[in-house]
Amino acid sequence: MSSKNLVLGLFGVFSVFGAFFAGRMTAPEGNSGDKTSAEPALSGKASQRSTDGSEGLAGLAGRREAGQRGEAKGGAARGEAAVAKMEEMMRLTDPMERNKAWMDFVNSIDPAEFESVVASFRELGMTNSRMTEYSMLLSAWAKKDPLQALAYAEANTGNRFARNTILTTWAASDPDGAVRWAEQHHDPDDEEGNPWMIGVIQGLARTDPARASQLLAAMNFSEERGEAMGALLPSILAQGADAAQAWAESITDEQLKQGAIGRVAEALAAKDPEGTAAWLAKNPGEAAQRSMDNVISTWMEKDKDGAIAYYKGLPAGEVRTNALRGVATSMAMEDPRAAADFLDNNAAYANDRVYQQFAWTSFGQAPDLAASYIGKITDPREQERMYDRMIGGWLRRDFNAASSWVNSASLPANVSERLQRRLQQAQGQQQ
Repeated sequence: MSSKNLVLGLFGVFSVFGAFFAGRMTAPEGNSGDKTSAEPALSGKASQRSTDGSEGLAGLAGRREAGQRGEAKGGAARGEAAVAKMEEMMRLTDPMERNKAWMDFVNSIDPAEFESVVASFRELGMTNSRMTEYSMLLSAWAKKDPLQALAYAEANTGNRFARNTILTTWAASDPDGAVRWAEQHHDPDDEEGNPWMIGVIQGLARTDPARASQLLAAMNFSEERGEAMGALLPSILAQGADAAQAWAESITDEQLKQGAIGRVAEALAAKDPEGTAAWLAKNPGEAAQRSMDNVISTWMEKDKDGAIAYYKGLPAGEVRTNALRGVATSMAMEDPRAAADFLDNNAAYANDRVYQQFAWTSFGQAPDLAASYIGKITDPREQERMYDRMIGGWLRRDFNAASSWVNSASLPANVSERLQRRLQQAQGQQQ
């Protein structure tokens, strides 16, 4: 197996790291064989080791000499030699030299050696700098014996990272086998999404995005389905804007469709905010409500006049209101007074969400102006909540200015009473 092939096989693996480092990989319930319940997380002990592994190597050598590897008898000698070679490479400090040596090494490992090599590598401590090398080991093992690799990961790791890394590689070459494993290791009656399909979908994303999409659509609504979409989306977007939009529109599950439209819009807005806004306008729904303001805000950063002209050309309705939220939010970041004037001139298209977002966005620069627009919110409960939260924060930041505004503002009786109590409490804390 060439180095080039291994690199291609690893193309999809590394986006798993984003989910891992963001803390999104949760440990499965009670695995009695779990030796590392939070595998890649940096323990206090591991984080204190040097990045070249020199400190951990001494302890590793002692443990190996004590016979704690549990290697199969037939592969013990080969395993010891492979581990020794690995230790030698881990001492390399030149990154180019180390990367090249590591690639050559993982391509040379015999299937019987992988368990001892992976176990020894894990003993060194899973620091951030070693995660790429760890992923390469798992992927190389998956290419030669995915079932053995998965059995080891299932018995010795406590989160999804290792198994989904292995499944990503396996699915690229044997999707049927990887899908079967994922299905057999998830309770079909479990209402949560199948966590193992995340790796399978990622492995299929480049080679068979249509099948990956089918597997995604078959997942239950869950956090796992959201992660799986995130794994598939880069390959969908790589086909171009038109193909990505068509893919999102073709999804029959309405909830999944809206999620896909929102994510595609977010990705496309940076390059083509005008085209993305027009696409959302043609696909009204939850995603357009959530995404249009962000798309327009992005457009405002690139071409303020063009974005405002587009907004003014929209017909009255939900799409224009969502676009107004984006225009006002972007303007409020630079000039809250100008944004307020724009809102006043377009009050016919504003709703509670527009005023809420304007108030929060302008609060940092102009708290008095922001507070005055809370009164335009028509929902009494939401209005009270906004007054309570915003004025409370203002009192902590600038008591005199906030109290002066409260005492001079014309407020609903119940709101005024609540805020007066807040003033008294704040005065008592200051004394």
